[in-house]
Amino acid sequence: MKSGGHPIGRRPRMERYWRTQLPVVDRLVWSAAVPAAMLYRAAVSVRARLWRSPLLARKAEGIRVISVGNLTVGGNAKTPFTLYLARKLMEQGVSTAIVSRGYGGTLGGGGPVLVSDGRSLRVSVDEAGDEAVMMARAFQGPVAIARRRIAAINLLKQTGPLDAVVLDDAYQHLPLARDLNLLLVNAERGFGNGWVLPAGPMREGIAAAGRADAVIMLAAQAHAAPRLNARQLARLERIPALRARIEPGTLVYPENGRWREVSAQSVGGRRVLAVSALADPASFYAMLRELEAELVGVLEYPDHYRYAPADWQRIWRAAAAADLVVTTEKDLVKLERFPFPRNSIAALRLEISMGADEQRLLAMALGADRSIPPAAVKGGAANGA
Repeated sequence: MKSGGHPIGRRPRMERYWRTQLPVVDRLVWSAAVPAAMLYRAAVSVRARLWRSPLLARKAEGIRVISVGNLTVGGNAKTPFTLYLARKLMEQGVSTAIVSRGYGGTLGGGGPVLVSDGRSLRVSVDEAGDEAVMMARAFQGPVAIARRRIAAINLLKQTGPLDAVVLDDAYQHLPLARDLNLLLVNAERGFGNGWVLPAGPMREGIAAAGRADAVIMLAAQAHAAPRLNARQLARLERIPALRARIEPGTLVYPENGRWREVSAQSVGGRRVLAVSALADPASFYAMLRELEAELVGVLEYPDHYRYAPADWQRIWRAAAAADLVVTTEKDLVKLERFPFPRNSIAALRLEISMGADEQRLLAMALGADRSIPPAAVKGGAANGA
């Protein structure tokens, strides 16, 4: 590992070619991915048109279905936002559950599985995947996974009263009809070079934003201007827009099978080794620096990485120069199984704030107001959030 906050990278090599400005040699390599990207874009467009028919998409009768998703791969805070919205609905007295695909888990590609009943975890992180288990650890309601989200909803109906379901990362899950379709856009990252996979980070072209009932412009900075080009701005400005901030919340320590929270400010002045398996860890490092932690090194792994004993040994050797290992919640659910000494590893929990837009979001989520006018997407993050 290198010191001074420089990562040992294991990130997908193709990501380096997703920038808007490339040297000539890199641009030649990127050009080789363009034909595949064009075929991929055509395929997802045809799929979206096929599922546009109301006769095809399944409806969860008697339950309000709210989808949270995005147009790009990784790094858009979908899971923290899903948790935020589900908690807010619970605070309104709405019986709410979370449904996820269970990506990365051995059970994620199959039938419905109850990850948590809101009181206890039913399956392991290897079975359900890191994001599903992370949400189950942080949410007081039930969490289920399934490849077909309608199957997970039907399973949840059997566990008790259910008024609403929040779908995590479901913008592209077209077989299930939803009452509210929320599209998250990371204001600081934008859509990269604007190309679909594999030539860029987009899962679908910008035209797919037209399926959204509202756009959530999410930023870590209070007045961040979205990194979007004129065409992208023009497309998003047709859609009702809300603004949100993502910021450090608390530090979560594993303790006797549970998680203990302390103020995130407690990391200030401490020597920290940052460990993460994220699509884009830049904002994670930025938040640690914002908390005045001294980053003595970082270790990066691929998104949804499954840590092995050899990784634990590597992390622990690297931590010799640090006071604390700080990771993310979805990494902590995989790392807490290893014998780290007490109080030597913690996760930075992220929080969402929306200021005045929180009530507008809840009105939409509850079906009380679907006529919110489009707001200026150029305006940055939430005022006062």
